[in-house]
Amino acid sequence: MRIDPDRAALLLVDIQPDFMPQGNLAVAGGDRILDGVRRIMTSGVFPLQAATQDWHPPDHVSFASNHEGREPLEVMELYGHPQVLWPDHCVQGTPGADLHPDLPWERAAVIVRKGDDPASDSYSGFRNNWNPRGERPSTGLAGYFRERGVEDLYVCGLARDYCVKWTAEDGAREGFRTRVIWDLTRSVDPSGDDQVRSELEAAGVELIHLEDLDLEGGA
Repeated sequence: MRIDPDRAALLLVDIQPDFMPQGNLAVAGGDRILDGVRRIMTSGVFPLQAATQDWHPPDHVSFASNHEGREPLEVMELYGHPQVLWPDHCVQGTPGADLHPDLPWERAAVIVRKGDDPASDSYSGFRNNWNPRGERPSTGLAGYFRERGVEDLYVCGLARDYCVKWTAEDGAREGFRTRVIWDLTRSVDPSGDDQVRSELEAAGVELIHLEDLDLEGGA
């Protein structure tokens, strides 16, 4: 698969220590994507690279610890929609919220921090989850990509069944040709991967693998 460097962007979703094994919200095998992600970032075929970073205040509404009697991974209704209650993770200023130190983040042109509104979760890099007014506010990332002439998005990162999925679906809704690099993602709940695959494809997202990309000849 040839990549047009003038029209493509690599979007790296929430590759942070808290989503690695031993992290506060560990994703099994999350560390196994790092070598492939580094290979793509340093290949030179994506002059434009962007990243998202979970960046929660301690009183975030999605944390089970902020709901008396609730346990992590319980689901409650919030503003008329299901809300998973998570263990505290990616708390602003903590080491778990950093971008993973083993990747060359100097290559990222923009880093979008999300989830900083204590009243609203934020899975997607393009829009927050619903707020108390029933809105999903934009992060501004779609406009950034449009201003840069992007038409094709290549998405990887963590976690496949939440932030990667929502980011890719919103990318497709925004009109970008969106591809998820499937083997450079991992799920919180791998038993749901078939459903994730079906929902992404139904949203118009193409699923590819690292080996599908032509990474030769990059600068």
